[in-house]
Amino acid sequence: MQDSSARGQPPPRNHSFLLRFISGKYQGGEFPVVADKQIIVGRSSDLDMVLVEDMVSRKHARIVLQSDGIWIEDLGSTNGTFVNGEKIKRSRLKEGDRVLIGTSILKVVASDSPPAESITTSGRVELESVAAQRRTNQTRTMSGAIEEVPLPDLLQLFGTSKKNGVLVVRTEDDVGRIFMRRGNIYFAQINDVDDLAPMKCMFRMLTWQKGLFDLDPPDERTFGNEIDVTVQEVLMEGLRQLDEFEQLRPSLPSLDARLAIASPLTALLRDLAADELDIVQLAMNYGSVAAVLNKSPSTDLETAQTLLKLLKTSYLRTL
Repeated sequence: MQDSSARGQPPPRNHSFLLRFISGKYQGGEFPVVADKQIIVGRSSDLDMVLVEDMVSRKHARIVLQSDGIWIEDLGSTNGTFVNGEKIKRSRLKEGDRVLIGTSILKVVASDSPPAESITTSGRVELESVAAQRRTNQTRTMSGAIEEVPLPDLLQLFGTSKKNGVLVVRTEDDVGRIFMRRGNIYFAQINDVDDLAPMKCMFRMLTWQKGLFDLDPPDERTFGNEIDVTVQEVLMEGLRQLDEFEQLRPSLPSLDARLAIASPLTALLRDLAADELDIVQLAMNYGSVAAVLNKSPSTDLETAQTLLKLLKTSYLRTL
């Protein structure tokens, strides 16, 4: 936890700003930020921004637009205030920053409307209206779009705030589930496919840029191949592997390309390592690049590297 007083450049004094709720029970609501008028955020009904939920303290945080920028200060809340995944005591906000308070994610956005001195009450009323409209079908604590909150940022927020639950991400083609316990990831799955290792699922989901997310309640099931990794570990290794995989992609056959053993096979099988022989067997049994990537216990990067080596050394060929 720290005072992030040096973060970013202060917004121009004459600009208007909004705090837009992009996740949580108030999603879709907006709250104006007015110069020199502090916004006290909390659960108490007599405050400026009232967020009625258990994870929000009675007086949780203070937000104010001053001459040197928008400042947010945690008021000793029980569950903390987070800016871009970092727990803060006091921090200066810039446009685009994401603030996590309770189960609500707020984004700092510029407004085309001129600042006004009497709009705090209307902001509070709007939030109450948004919450009332969502209340009848609100079954999940958090939801939103990964276009607004990219998956790495979302995981960072959940990891730092030690969230429990199942993060469900839905794209047009796939459904991914990330199982979290006190902010750590212990399992991941795509389309309920058992063949995909949890870390492989995590690395693939990090490539998703469009879709919707929900934080479902914790799942009591146990999995035979559970992992226990921090969000930071997943992001550091995952993003590194994705970068290297993208460099290999132009050299890889298409995912639907068919694979076969070279015939005649002049290269010696005894020269192959065990993991290389495994890929040869997968190519024989399943035949396509996509199937080999899915069935291999290694990561997509490691499998692609081995596959390219086997093609280059004429153990495998494409049909």
